[in-house]
Amino acid sequence: MRLLLTGLNGTLAPKLGQAAARRGWQVVGWDRSRVPPQDTATAAAWLAHCRPEGIAHLAMGDAAWAALLALHAATNGLPMVFTSTAMVFHHLPDGPHAVHDTRTAQDDYGRSKIACEDAVLAVHPQASVARIGWQIDADAQGNNMLAQLDAWQAREGCVAASRVWRPACSFMADTAEALLDLVASPVSGAVHLDSNGVEAHSFDAIAAGLQRRFHRPAWVLRPNDNYRHDQRLVGGARHLPALSTRLPF
Repeated sequence: MRLLLTGLNGTLAPKLGQAAARRGWQVVGWDRSRVPPQDTATAAAWLAHCRPEGIAHLAMGDAAWAALLALHAATNGLPMVFTSTAMVFHHLPDGPHAVHDTRTAQDDYGRSKIACEDAVLAVHPQASVARIGWQIDADAQGNNMLAQLDAWQAREGCVAASRVWRPACSFMADTAEALLDLVASPVSGAVHLDSNGVEAHSFDAIAAGLQRRFHRPAWVLRPNDNYRHDQRLVGGARHLPALSTRLPF
């Protein structure tokens, strides 16, 4: 499999690239400094030259770029996975959020992801739109729950963690494998990938599990009730390993 993978300067895509290499796949990145997505003629020519056999679009970008990739995939009969987010759902109405629930985002990020989802599926109905939650990895780099909790402790002197927030979250390694599975065996439309979807652990319990697993004795956990939201992503055809298989609860 020759996989076109966007977002290799980000947090999750490098993990996906490593997992793809372990499967024996060839990974090709998109260099936006050389091929600007907004230059549609150049981008289309580069895609034709690249000749990917599958596309995984993880990079931040607008709906036009997502649609360009999806159109190329659809025209050439290629599988495509677009990585979206639990943030397409606002906390009102509350979750858990099912695959076909109305998307209610009120912030710019969530709305931009909705626009990209719609752009992809409008031209490539067989594409997979994989919604994911907050990612966890031992590297503690980038947009990573462990890195964020380390930063909170350093900045605030504690880790404030709500007892009434049930976040959508998964380990990056599990998410990467699930995304590759969607390239290899596509599922059309929205797919929810959430290791907390069934077990419904609260954020304070997850923080305590992270503290034990990753040896963070300096963390001062401060449970609170300041943010209430059941953010879990449920339903659909694909599931990740449960969070309890990765964390001690």
